[in-house]
Amino acid sequence: MPASDRQHTLAKPSSMTGTSLHTGAAVTITLQPAPENFGIKFRRVDLEDKPFIPALAENVQKVERATTLAEGSVKVQTVEHVLSALTGMGVDNAIVEMTANEPPIADGSSLPFVELIKAAGLQEQAAARKIFEIREPIFQETRDGTIIHIVPDKKFRVSCTNVGPDGRNTQFFSTEITPELYEKEIAPARTFVYYEDVAPLAEKGLIKGGTLEAAVVIRGETLLSKHPLRFNEEFARHKILDIVGDLALAGRRILGHVIAVRPGHGPNTEAARAIAKQYETMRSMVPETLNLPTGDAVLNINEVMKILPHRYPFLMVDRIVGFEGDNKCTGLKTVTINEPYFQGHFPGHPIMPGVLQLEAMAQVASVLMLRQPGNAGKIGYFMSANNVKWRKPVLPGDNLFIEAEITKMKRNIGQANGRCVVKGQVVSEAELMFNLIDR
Repeated sequence: MPASDRQHTLAKPSSMTGTSLHTGAAVTITLQPAPENFGIKFRRVDLEDKPFIPALAENVQKVERATTLAEGSVKVQTVEHVLSALTGMGVDNAIVEMTANEPPIADGSSLPFVELIKAAGLQEQAAARKIFEIREPIFQETRDGTIIHIVPDKKFRVSCTNVGPDGRNTQFFSTEITPELYEKEIAPARTFVYYEDVAPLAEKGLIKGGTLEAAVVIRGETLLSKHPLRFNEEFARHKILDIVGDLALAGRRILGHVIAVRPGHGPNTEAARAIAKQYETMRSMVPETLNLPTGDAVLNINEVMKILPHRYPFLMVDRIVGFEGDNKCTGLKTVTINEPYFQGHFPGHPIMPGVLQLEAMAQVASVLMLRQPGNAGKIGYFMSANNVKWRKPVLPGDNLFIEAEITKMKRNIGQANGRCVVKGQVVSEAELMFNLIDR
């Protein structure tokens, strides 16, 4: 499995001290390593019991000008820049310790947090990344004209149109999100505010840490920042920075294209909730299983048939229920008494033919191989099967989980290991070889 498909944490702790935006208080933030499948959690080390707050959409309390998370009476606010940096730079598991309720505002971008992550270094972990491939479009529109549209894509992309008051500062930017592109194209983009919006807050003492060093302030057509814009589309890029951070609250990485017009923290976090809901709906489609793969994606029967040429009565896969990276996946075949082979295969004692279990393994392995770059549209011909073993009978009513893992791929020849599992027990297994040819 490629390294990019593994979870990553920080190699060591890394700290910085700065000023909080809202309170103006000094705060130290420390990024700590965390174990596999831990996710990202904030920790208030200034409180007696040092409580954790998971970075999940269900914990969003407030979204006015910044994203605030809370559990009970404990809260952390303005978390989007830290979450954006961690997500953009490929960190899956981390503890974000803070000595106050919000991180330093620094220069208003996520670049200082990127530098903090680079100082710590990344540590690859054994577990597969939790990646959810968006299967159905998500569309949200607010009364004031904000649009968040997420459509299926094999990569994580964000396209954003920023529109200010009265149509001012309209900008557009679009990019794939990878660690390299994020660090160069997104992380340096600073937050920006309109003078007429923040002047009343400043007068009330609500943004004590706000300075011209921490944001680009726009007054009319004039920029009050002490430094020039870092990009022509800095405002649109910063909106993408916020989107990456807020969507991290879905609890897993996504593959999909986010198209946003006039985004904000409220719509962003609602989109994160919608992603989490689609994921839970997808998982509810899967019956009780032994242990599903930790990678999160699914192909329904229509998508399976777009990849495989097989049709009734010889299609042995109902659904792909999970992927682990690009080299391993699990398919599902629900065995019913209505299968045509039960009419003649031990009709008084119906069991699924072992050779069809072997074919099911081959079909799931073909799905993996045909999703590899350059293989779309080809056909996988089954060449040989070695070390085939049938261990237990498969009966009507069983859920047959078909696991396949590519072990070798050279030009058009592929090798894979397959096995079928029912109720947590292996019922059959084999080593398979294929030849991929053009249709």
